[in-house]
Amino acid sequence: MNMPNFKDILQKLSVFKNNLSLLVPVIIVLVSVLLFIPTQLMSSRLKKDMEQESVNNGGRKVKNLEKSAVSRQQYEMEAERQKAHAIDANEIAKLAIQSTQRELLSYDIFPAPEPNGFSGLIFQQFGQNYRSGIDKLILNVKGRDCPTDAEIQRGLENSSSRSRSRGRGGSMMSSSRMSSARGYSGMSLYGGSQRYGSIDRMIVDEMCKDRAKIISVYVNPADVSGYEYWADYKYDVKQEDAIEDCWYHQLAYWIIEDIFQTIDKINTGHDNVLTAPAKRFMGISFTMGLKRPRGGGGGVSRGFRDSRVKKQGEDADRPAYVRTGAPGLSESCTGRYCTDDIDVTHFNFSVIVSTKSVLPFMKELCSSKEHQFRGYPDPNQPVQTFKHNQITILESKLGSINPNDQTHRYYCYGDENVVSLDLICEYIFDVKGYDKLVPEPVLDTLAGKDEE
Repeated sequence: MNMPNFKDILQKLSVFKNNLSLLVPVIIVLVSVLLFIPTQLMSSRLKKDMEQESVNNGGRKVKNLEKSAVSRQQYEMEAERQKAHAIDANEIAKLAIQSTQRELLSYDIFPAPEPNGFSGLIFQQFGQNYRSGIDKLILNVKGRDCPTDAEIQRGLENSSSRSRSRGRGGSMMSSSRMSSARGYSGMSLYGGSQRYGSIDRMIVDEMCKDRAKIISVYVNPADVSGYEYWADYKYDVKQEDAIEDCWYHQLAYWIIEDIFQTIDKINTGHDNVLTAPAKRFMGISFTMGLKRPRGGGGGVSRGFRDSRVKKQGEDADRPAYVRTGAPGLSESCTGRYCTDDIDVTHFNFSVIVSTKSVLPFMKELCSSKEHQFRGYPDPNQPVQTFKHNQITILESKLGSINPNDQTHRYYCYGDENVVSLDLICEYIFDVKGYDKLVPEPVLDTLAGKDEE
């Protein structure tokens, strides 16, 4: 291959020496030719890229955006949605307040009575209202206790008297058994040292069954906390202490209401205690020392029985606010304690239920309940029906029943298997629902001033 002769080329270009005006256009033409080729290549490539990326893909994106474009009325729909959320939040707050707006046993004590119109009789009246309220709750559930020892004795004596009236030969009981009946010392017929003949047992069995057939649940009002405490109340303490005592018993009454409402609901549709799911109310306690009030035998504990024989001046078995984990009856699985928004208290109660009704009873206890509210401090406002759901079960325990135990003498539970159900529960009060009523000493306790 021959290399170009640059000398010849320069000689040929020497023509431009005589005509410089032609040199500049020639150079421009040469540069243009050199730039034209890559420019065309780049332009073709750029056009292709624009068609693929900008036009085609961009067009598809625009079309997709058209399909999913927000409506012009979207802001109005969002405003309505936010308004509905606000209504729900306000309604929840309103329901929480209404849950604690309950009727009072006395409208003369809360808030604190005026000094000019004060009389110690209002505390005795509160106690009477407390006891009569418990009586009404028991009556509403068709509750009554089993026959007492005195009733059993009278029944045996009446039976022996009728037997004697038939003649000596037709006596139903021997003289020794009749004397035993007259001298009945209260020992258990089925578990005690005193023995009776088969006829006497039949008489007692019939008396116990007759009682079971006319009631829906066994209840002794003395097993309800505070019932005996207010029996012979005397106002011999400071006014602040008496008001505080009434306040805590008011809380207790609201809790007891829910328990009896649960019993009434679960026993609905059953004729008597022999078929009813809830057989017997065993007792309720609020005191801090009764963390395990039930014994292994399933009977009423000493703690429940002791709680109903408190004397005036002693600490009553009444609720206490749970401000930390220490004073609670059980470790709180909810982690809830008294705050500026809620007040928390614990209680412990026990019932005898049929085995298959354990879970339904617990579910009913924690379900929503209705109550009426007439307003305060003026209770003469129109009646309103509110709902509340304030109970959470913290701890449960089942116990077997020994029919030969003295705790269960004269009680007929029917043919179903039964167990004792012992529950430690949490009860929540919404502060805004009753903050205007809380006495000053109670507020000091909630604020921790009693510990200073």
